[in-house]
Amino acid sequence: MARTLRVLTQLMGWACVTIGLYHVALGNAAIPGAGSAGPTVDSWGRFMGASFVGYGLAWLWATRQHPIPARAVRWLAGVFLLGGVGRLLSLAVHGWPQWFQIALAVIELGLPPVFLWLADAEERTLRGDVEAVPAGR
Repeated sequence: MARTLRVLTQLMGWACVTIGLYHVALGNAAIPGAGSAGPTVDSWGRFMGASFVGYGLAWLWATRQHPIPARAVRWLAGVFLLGGVGRLLSLAVHGWPQWFQIALAVIELGLPPVFLWLADAEERTLRGDVEAVPAGR
């Protein structure tokens, strides 16, 4: 479990840093369908890209801790889940977005429970709450 958690937190961190830098560099061009949204949306998107870089760095910080702090993983996963909930609210208010945004929503809603499960399992293991499985089972 610890190795899986470490690999996933590291992948999450680097993905967020990369995506954030992409948005900082490209602005509206990084968002499907937003190319002509104007300077206000471009400014907002670049700012949010920088924030996403910081979010990714927080994941990478967690990855470098030994053991990975379950509390940090829970908070970071919760923020990610909140992003997915925001996409659902947008869908309810404005309708279906471009297909890639739907794929992102699936990831944002599906991945946090995995992180929560892994963090809880790792925390239980570190506390010694895991029952030993007899040999041969």
